[in-house]
Amino acid sequence: MKGVDDGFLGAGDKPGLDIWCIFGSSVVPVAKSQHGKFYTGSTYIILNTTQLKSGVRRHDVHYWVGEEAKEEDCFMASDKAVELDAALGSSTVQYRETQGEESDKFLSYFKPCVIPIQGRFFSHLKGSGDRSSATTMFRCQGEHVARVTQVPFSRSSLDHKSVFIVDTPSKLFLFSGCNSRMQTRAKALDVVKHLKENRHLGRCEIATIEDGKLVGDSDAGEFWNLFGGYAPIPRDLPDAIKEEPLTAPSKKLFWINKKNLVPLEAHPLDREMLNSDRSYMLDCSTEIFLWMGMTTLVSERKSSVAVLEDYVHSQGRSFNVHTFIMTEGHETVDFKLHFQHWSRNVELKLYEAGREKVAAIFKHQGYDVTEIPEDKPQQFINCNGSLKVWLVDHGCTNLLSTEDQEKLYTGDCYIIRYSYFENGKNYHLFFAWSGKNSVKDDRMAATSLMSSMVDSVKGHPVVAQVFEGGEPELFLSVFKSLIIFKGGRSAAYKSSVLQKSPRNGCHESEGVALFRVQGLKHYCVQAIQVDLVASSLNSSHCYILQDNGLFLTWLGGLSSPSDHNILDMIMSKLCPMEQSLLVREGSEPDHFWKALGGRSEYSKEKRVKGWPADPHLYACRFEQGLLKVKEVFSFCKDDLATEETLILDCNEEIYVWVGLHSDITSKEQALNVGKMFLKDAVHGGRSMETTVYAVTEGDEPGFFTSFFDWDNSKQSYMVGNSFERKLAVLKGVSPKLETPDRSLRRPSRRPGVSSEPTTPEHQQPTARRAFGSTSAGRFARERSPAVAPPTLSPSPKSRSSSSTPTTVARRLFPASVHASEAVHVVSTATARRR
Repeated sequence: MKGVDDGFLGAGDKPGLDIWCIFGSSVVPVAKSQHGKFYTGSTYIILNTTQLKSGVRRHDVHYWVGEEAKEEDCFMASDKAVELDAALGSSTVQYRETQGEESDKFLSYFKPCVIPIQGRFFSHLKGSGDRSSATTMFRCQGEHVARVTQVPFSRSSLDHKSVFIVDTPSKLFLFSGCNSRMQTRAKALDVVKHLKENRHLGRCEIATIEDGKLVGDSDAGEFWNLFGGYAPIPRDLPDAIKEEPLTAPSKKLFWINKKNLVPLEAHPLDREMLNSDRSYMLDCSTEIFLWMGMTTLVSERKSSVAVLEDYVHSQGRSFNVHTFIMTEGHETVDFKLHFQHWSRNVELKLYEAGREKVAAIFKHQGYDVTEIPEDKPQQFINCNGSLKVWLVDHGCTNLLSTEDQEKLYTGDCYIIRYSYFENGKNYHLFFAWSGKNSVKDDRMAATSLMSSMVDSVKGHPVVAQVFEGGEPELFLSVFKSLIIFKGGRSAAYKSSVLQKSPRNGCHESEGVALFRVQGLKHYCVQAIQVDLVASSLNSSHCYILQDNGLFLTWLGGLSSPSDHNILDMIMSKLCPMEQSLLVREGSEPDHFWKALGGRSEYSKEKRVKGWPADPHLYACRFEQGLLKVKEVFSFCKDDLATEETLILDCNEEIYVWVGLHSDITSKEQALNVGKMFLKDAVHGGRSMETTVYAVTEGDEPGFFTSFFDWDNSKQSYMVGNSFERKLAVLKGVSPKLETPDRSLRRPSRRPGVSSEPTTPEHQQPTARRAFGSTSAGRFARERSPAVAPPTLSPSPKSRSSSSTPTTVARRLFPASVHASEAVHVVSTATARRR
């Protein structure tokens, strides 16, 4: 391609990392064995290629600038990043990374850490440059990515809130400040392991030093002797409490006109301000975005990036600001949030949408195509389990008969329990299902009653909150057949309907009704009663029209033979003793339209099943009564730290994973955390009726572990916090394994008291089981107006590392309050690592 470096030929063809080092005006590829080794005097281009579930490749381009790199190399790196973007179809997002200020996304590529090496890349090609006999000292920060910074080997470098590694020729010392977070200590152990294997070739000892612990510890004496003897470390200065800003930070939008920045005055900013033949720069103080229209030339884009570099250098912000470069159509969510009238949801590209529709037509005609996913469901769980369904009525539960448990009503709420055996464990999957027309009291009671049921079962429980119309395939797969009728049977629903109309709209066996038929092949068939109008029809589906004693089956013109088989199966369930009249789309008799109130327009487009979304993992933290979340990039099982609560976002459903040592103490609270996450605008302003699962550490079912590289052969988990577990493995000590006692609950804490120890010797190594069996009584007390509802107290020791994540703030509400009704939005702030 003209104007693109030949070194980028074939880049991005395969998933994984490609790295180039800037050499003059060209790029030199870096061998795979050297990935993760960055020299302080050089600049690099990094391409990360990811294969999405849709089959499309996603490309992220980073250019890394060492603190000793020449300024001309910085400008050349930004130019080459634009060339690489052009070679990849102008579809990438480019990130400027500076040494010591790298983004979490960048650091996640190089686990366990990045330790920059002094010098330039080309002067070290003949040696590893990674072994030294001198004693060095590093500060480790971060919880899901390790931020390793070399500091002077001096006692004055130590503090109480960080973790430090002292690397001597024969021994590695890890010093944990008493105010450091447990996850940071565990992540630092990964760095220790890396140094042992790479710098010492596996031949060195490891010692861990706890801040303030001296008596009876020979390793501590040896550690302090390195500094000339023990002396107290000065007390840390208190961290300033960051108030959420009442107003949004200032934004400056510039149009780049022939290397000149032209300010654009507009408040608020609007999407219509951005023209496709121009480039714009948005300065948001700690973040700078460069947006380039899709019709701009590569030469114009290079010029725009040069303007950005000049702007950053001239203001002395090279090492304390994050810059993002993107082309029209490939904007990040964070960028879109600064503009009005811009959808935050990722829209399907024209080519991708077109190929799926064309493929659907060919597949309907019998051709074998792979452009669209198969309609057959995944095998989520063992389908030979037992099913029980309870109707929620008057704050109580009524167990339904085997025949009635496959018939739900839109005005009711139900609790569904599916018990099955898998991987040597007994699992109990609970669903609180709410119909579209159910009343608030029944919805609140369903969640609370489900939590009480969970406490009474033995085995491994998982709970989920499900709403009509948004049921996941997993929910549908536990039913062999399912019919959803209009109306309801609960007293609360009947009372609410009678206040509006004497007719409750319930299905009548001799009345007129229309049912849409759908299903997951032969695994589960469903009939859903829809409005009795012609606009409810869809050419992709089959329908059953009940007209008093007459039944008509309507076949949509785009329905498949599999849909027709499902129609036959559901007919035997809905009206087993009745004969039906077959009607094909386009040949309907007059009385068919008369029953629907006359002809009208309806959807005649082929319904295409979309590809599953790629999952995203978010770590949650509660600070001063606020929920803050931060994305965990390139996540793995090791990111599920026992002290944390994390959210796995799969778009159509989310999982709230709760560690044994986290601050969440009930599944009802966990479900509410999921609702708070859904309401957050930063993540797309998702529907509050998205399915939310609550999963406890040690109870993970197969449909959750499938998102990770999980070893199902391990029936038990290790005792202790994340640091103690990793240390036992690193030292080769036989770990203590234990099956949790589900009757255990952690002792209550006074509001405002930290859950973490002030000093390491105060740690409680015993695993504390969340979601104990006494939670039902606790919730009863929470609902009592005489007792103030408890809130999760912030931990003064829960300070973040030097990496301040993208944060989202929401008020934390009592567990007994229904999430969709009681979430109070305080503020939404987006911040980056400063």
